[in-house]
Amino acid sequence: MKLGLSIGYSGAYLDVPVKLVQRAEELGYDSVWTAEAYGSDAVTPLAYLAAVTKRIKLGTGIMQLAARTPANAAMSAATVDAMAGGGRFIAGLGVSGPQIVEGWYGQPWGKPYWRVRDYVTIMRKILRRDGPVSHDGKEIALPYAGPGAMGIGKPLKSILHMNPDLPIYLATGTETMVKLTAEIADGWLPMGFMPGAMEEYRPWLEEGFRRAGDGKSLKNFSVVASVHVQVDDDVKGALAKLKPEVALYVGGMGHETKNFHNDIMVRRGFGDAAKRIQELYLAKRKDEAIAAVPDEWVDMKSLVGPPARIRERYRAWEDCGADTISVRSRQPEAIEVMAQAARLN
Repeated sequence: MKLGLSIGYSGAYLDVPVKLVQRAEELGYDSVWTAEAYGSDAVTPLAYLAAVTKRIKLGTGIMQLAARTPANAAMSAATVDAMAGGGRFIAGLGVSGPQIVEGWYGQPWGKPYWRVRDYVTIMRKILRRDGPVSHDGKEIALPYAGPGAMGIGKPLKSILHMNPDLPIYLATGTETMVKLTAEIADGWLPMGFMPGAMEEYRPWLEEGFRRAGDGKSLKNFSVVASVHVQVDDDVKGALAKLKPEVALYVGGMGHETKNFHNDIMVRRGFGDAAKRIQELYLAKRKDEAIAAVPDEWVDMKSLVGPPARIRERYRAWEDCGADTISVRSRQPEAIEVMAQAARLN
């Protein structure tokens, strides 16, 4: 089992935990992952980290599709990869949600399935440099010939000789999108993944592999499961520290009728709690929404408590079907305990 470190996106002020990332690299962590919502972006911190690390892989978890064109995503990924020495960048992509796509980026929600398929196809063409890039997709076309076009767009080939095998991972959670991920991506950043979840996802992944052909399977496909880790002698207190983020995502990170994080909680058997959290959060009763998050739900998707409890519960994650566990924590003790649990040192 490989370990990654998820440092997420910034709060009000940017803080890239350089020493924490360097320590993770010293301990043998395989990757570090950044994120973006509607504040700090995911790529820039990795460019900085590339200069202060030596071998740890640099992953976006995730770049939002609406934030940049597929050409710009390929350019950004390839540029940081080249700066880092090559072979270190992982382009993790995801669609985000319609509130952010339309409200923040001013892009249409459209048809995410076809947008993702077009986006990845274009990125691969750019990275491989087999010729000038053109693409006639259902959601994205190059050259652009839609409203406002002059009609003189020209297919181009990247000036920079890029890593043609730069890996592309997708963050998905629904049946249709997970199948697409297994078909066209090199790896998967699953939503709502926890021990036992692979039973639901495996048939979807297998169908995607079947569509891809060429012997594609879990043996040559990466699954990166993310888990909150909090070292604390007070288990209940540790769970409480993680509840505000759960309430934010389940209750407010999305529209009442379109919230992927809420949907995952419902699928995992916590439908009543998910509904109540959302009702309270949208009514601006955030403290009550946080209090409505069940301890059991947080504990299922996290590793919290004293080091011995974390090491014991880690065994289930080790057998969950993922090849990488990405540690969501900025707590130095958590980084150390997980390295011990995974027997990195």
